[in-house]
Amino acid sequence: MNFNLTPKERQELWSQLLLQLENYYAHTSELPVSPQLDREKIIALVEKHSLSQGIAHQQAINHVVEGLAQYAVHTPHPMYFGLFNPRSTFPGILADAITATFNPQMAAWSHNPFANEVENFLVRELGEKFGFPKEKIDGVFAGGGAEANLTAVLCALNHQFPEYANTGLAGIGKKPVMYCSAESHHSVIRAGRICGLGLDAVRPIPVDDKQRMQPGRLAQQIDKDLSDGYFPFMAIATAGATGTGAIDPIPEIANLTERYGLWLHVDAAYGGAVILDEEKKHLLQGIDRAHSITFDAHKWLSAPMGAAMFLTREPEILSRSFRITADYMPKEAQSMPVTDPFTHSIQWSRRFTGLKLYLSVLFFGWEGYGQMINRQNQIGDFLKEELRKNGWKMYNDTELPIACFMDPRYQQTAGFARAVCDKVLQSGKAWISVYPVGGVETLRACITNYASGEEEILKLVTLLNACHREYQKSMS
Repeated sequence: MNFNLTPKERQELWSQLLLQLENYYAHTSELPVSPQLDREKIIALVEKHSLSQGIAHQQAINHVVEGLAQYAVHTPHPMYFGLFNPRSTFPGILADAITATFNPQMAAWSHNPFANEVENFLVRELGEKFGFPKEKIDGVFAGGGAEANLTAVLCALNHQFPEYANTGLAGIGKKPVMYCSAESHHSVIRAGRICGLGLDAVRPIPVDDKQRMQPGRLAQQIDKDLSDGYFPFMAIATAGATGTGAIDPIPEIANLTERYGLWLHVDAAYGGAVILDEEKKHLLQGIDRAHSITFDAHKWLSAPMGAAMFLTREPEILSRSFRITADYMPKEAQSMPVTDPFTHSIQWSRRFTGLKLYLSVLFFGWEGYGQMINRQNQIGDFLKEELRKNGWKMYNDTELPIACFMDPRYQQTAGFARAVCDKVLQSGKAWISVYPVGGVETLRACITNYASGEEEILKLVTLLNACHREYQKSMS
């Protein structure tokens, strides 16, 4: 069995696959945005070919490409207005192909010094853009924002409790507690479970009518926990909540964390990219005062999944949290002032995650990204304007391109939002979601695709109005 295949076979497969992928990339908008779900049919397709022996190479590729085209929500579609799953940049796609071919092992610096220094460079670049002192910036790439948030909790524990890495929670006298917005991502809550604190150690703080954490309520909860014998060690602010796009008041939260001696982490997985938009970067005022930041390049920067980053201005904390020795690991660079990533992060073996962002920035520059984000913010404003003109009411208040909206006449009608959403999805013409805001089930649309423009917004509003009328007819 020739696992390399012959040069001729490889060339033919590359050529044919390139045609198939280009056809998908160029004509995504012609596909239904979402599939009709039939699990039995999907399983039958997956198990169509026995795995005991191989099949023809091109047949195998066709099988996979056709399966993905038929049974997937097409997040690259310009009518996808859902979660933060954008259309990948083309250089990002090329980067993943390059990475898979070279297959660099990132655990040891000496095995892939170029790749490791690319990621270090990106960490420094983004750290500076967030305002961290240049000489103190450190960070790592992660598989997703959940891993970056978990890294933040572990770093905060090691920062506040120097013996935590050795003795664990058992060596801490008072029970540690952490704080987050009631609108924060659920990975924050799960991080409390994973690291052994438990869910009851995570204190969700109520939000105001703009879905932002209330600093006054945070201070009250910290004071209560101190009087009850707990050890407050960390607060997590959100910059771009998943549901509503809310940005917590970072300066006021930073004042409190400095007063009480807490580690401040900002989950800017989505909203952090607004730092590149000169017209909107003020929304992140105070983020430079955070000890650490989560940022996902696979969200608003449109890198292929997943390309998250953990950034910090505490240059020793990652090594203190994750340093370990292993005799079998390469030692070629031990006399050099470099860090092996396996001693610096949760992951050990991992792929060259940073290339998909690096190649994209080489193509477009930070300036180009800033223009893209500014454009999407404008499209978001256009979306909200068109919805209001057609009788829909906004229930979230954010300058980011996320709209949570409803017909106010039906805001107390159970099932209205879900019924309209289902009709939109069943049409195959668009993808939106449902999200509760202030006790109201709202429809949610988010601009996630740099290919989505005014034309797509008008199509979406027309579709929403039609689905609304269908609902009214069905209830009459």
